[in-house]
Amino acid sequence: MLIALASLKGSPGVTTFAVALAATWPGGCRRVLVECDPSGGDLGVRFGLPTSPGLVSLAAAGRTHDDPELVWRHAWPLPSEVPVVAAPPGAAQARAAVTALAPARDRAGVLVAAGRAGGVVLVDCGRLDPASPAWPLVAAADALLLMSGAHADELAHLAARLTTVGRWSRHPALVLVGEGHSSSEVTRELGVPVLAQVPHDPRSAAALSGRPTSRRTVTRSGLARVAHQVARALTTRDADVPRTSGPDAAPVQAGVRHPIALAEKAVAPLAAAAEDLTTTRTTR
Repeated sequence: MLIALASLKGSPGVTTFAVALAATWPGGCRRVLVECDPSGGDLGVRFGLPTSPGLVSLAAAGRTHDDPELVWRHAWPLPSEVPVVAAPPGAAQARAAVTALAPARDRAGVLVAAGRAGGVVLVDCGRLDPASPAWPLVAAADALLLMSGAHADELAHLAARLTTVGRWSRHPALVLVGEGHSSSEVTRELGVPVLAQVPHDPRSAAALSGRPTSRRTVTRSGLARVAHQVARALTTRDADVPRTSGPDAAPVQAGVRHPIALAEKAVAPLAAAAEDLTTTRTTR
């Protein structure tokens, strides 16, 4: 199973949630987190990991081999026991490695192969801009988790980009972060399912970002509970829902209105709400 995680605007905590998701994945399933953020990785610096092996060495090895085991061989364990393939902090190296690992027309690549081999590969794609080399990984993924803040201004940016997302992933799901609009409001306006709303939990976020703490703090936190619920939902979805993106995609049924098509109508009201919020804060 290949799961892509990303944001479209800001820094809503994609990497932190990806670590939580990997740490709480149910059933003792073999899993690995791969940093594929073209702007550079964070986990190597946060946790003091060696620079090699990592994303760069995996990209080099994956040029000639699609052996799924390569992914785990180039990973280091985090304190939470999550294996991670860390990206270099420099954008130039990271971008080149992500480009090399992205699926192409003539081969799926080592990350897709690992996702099809029975394990769970979580790919942190960072912030997806229009020129990101991580888009082919999004297209090949079994699911895309888009993370966003829940305030009107943040959701307006998300709504404006959902049509682009729909060209790469037919069934994205949202993970909202912090307070703001409710999951039901966002689903109704955007036509995209909200899997979870992550609570503001700075202590757990700090622990998952590399600060010393007990494993109990990480696994028993509100953030961890939400991550576990998302993981269970993804596991069920993988068993019950046909693929709708990537090379094995099931055809879209004729006459079914795609959820992404509903996003365009949400741009104006969300933008207006964002403007109202800004005006209110300014006049206070």
